[in-house]
Amino acid sequence: MKHTALTSTHEALGAKMVPFAGYNMPVQYEGVNAEHETVRNAVGVFDVSHMGEFLIEGTNALALIQKVTSNDASKLSPGKAQYSCFPNDDGGIVDDLIVYMIKENLYLLVVNASNIEKDWNWIQLKNDVGAEMRNLSEDYSLLAIQGPKAVEAMQSLTSHDLSEIKFYNFIVGDFAGIEHVIISATGYTGSGGFEIYCKNSEVKQVWDKVFEAGETYGIKPVGLAARDTLRLEMGYCLYGNDIDDTTSPIEAGLGWITKFTKDFTNSEALEDQKRRGPERKLVAFELDERGIPRHGYDIVDGNGHKIGEVTSGTMSPSLGIGIGLGYVPTVFTDVGSKIHIQIRKNAVPATVVKLPFYKG
Repeated sequence: MKHTALTSTHEALGAKMVPFAGYNMPVQYEGVNAEHETVRNAVGVFDVSHMGEFLIEGTNALALIQKVTSNDASKLSPGKAQYSCFPNDDGGIVDDLIVYMIKENLYLLVVNASNIEKDWNWIQLKNDVGAEMRNLSEDYSLLAIQGPKAVEAMQSLTSHDLSEIKFYNFIVGDFAGIEHVIISATGYTGSGGFEIYCKNSEVKQVWDKVFEAGETYGIKPVGLAARDTLRLEMGYCLYGNDIDDTTSPIEAGLGWITKFTKDFTNSEALEDQKRRGPERKLVAFELDERGIPRHGYDIVDGNGHKIGEVTSGTMSPSLGIGIGLGYVPTVFTDVGSKIHIQIRKNAVPATVVKLPFYKG
């Protein structure tokens, strides 16, 4: 079991610790709903240092990234970030990631914790252009400071105007007394805020100063359970649940990050799938009656025939209703379509809706 540099800090705060992606991680502190509300209404801090960070550099760095990712990284300029995925050779997804352009010929790829080794090996396998690769995952920490009060609460910790960092932009600057940290507005909660990338040796100082600065704004630590309910209310995909090696970006509604203006791994087959239309798609649904849809529950039609299964589901803390995602045949994918979620012996009616669930 691996530990982040802040494991003892979480334990001292009374966090419930669980194994996650090979790391000992805080799943909750005072409770999922309370932590969820903190992020929606004030400011909360997640330790997501288990995420992976790869540096890709050299004159062929962009060529390699263009080859292995679905989005068009040539559109990036220094200080810009991009959501993307690694398509595999069989129509599925190796992982989803964020690509940061630090400067010309230097990129940072941030990948999911559970896929660090898998992703590294995949990129290496495809690196026939001689791009230089460095795995920084073990040396760097990542804090996500999320919520509508995040910018105001953290402004005293930096000389940069945090309100000027637009969504999917970042700067490299001073923060909490540390020089050269990445301050990035690429949050996964839908409530604003930003992420701080720093060295493991620096993160305790950053954590302490963040909580000091945020005290009057109601800042609290937040665990992975609330991170999951927050991202689901936005309809953001979670690798291993909503996307994996068997789901294509077209099926998953990620056509917007799949650019056929360039060649990339399996691009011909994916373009053909887009042209023909996939046989199934990932949909968002809300339960029409009380109940909690869970990952793995069957999705059935009006006659009780299985048509899919729930990939992510929860009782939405913000909306007070059961919400979820799941793959169903395209005939059931129009907004307003009626499906049923098999919750134990009951087929609970649900309606296909447009994302996000949480409108802010």
